[in-house]
Amino acid sequence: MAKVPQARFAIGQVVQHRILGYRGLVFDVDPVYACDPGWYESLARDTAPKDRPWYHVLVDGTEHVTYVAERHLELSGDVDEEIDNPLLEDFFLPQQSGGYTPRLSLN
Repeated sequence: MAKVPQARFAIGQVVQHRILGYRGLVFDVDPVYACDPGWYESLARDTAPKDRPWYHVLVDGTEHVTYVAERHLELSGDVDEEIDNPLLEDFFLPQQSGGYTPRLSLN
């Protein structure tokens, strides 16, 4: 039986993209790449490993969500600064004491 990779980030954590610099909020985690193979081949900027965790992220200051390989993320230094994304309320309760609580468990 193959070992499932341990995710470094949890749902509700504020992260930052290492290369592109945007902040975001993790709203779901896949233990391995789980999107369309065509997307990976045509849009992935590099060959991020498919056998490591990938994250669904609400992008701060936009209406966008993105799917990001773990190696491209780090914890944001601005964890107390509120995330601004119109989908935030669909996934999380209002922010309290610097953190986000999921409305319901996705995984």
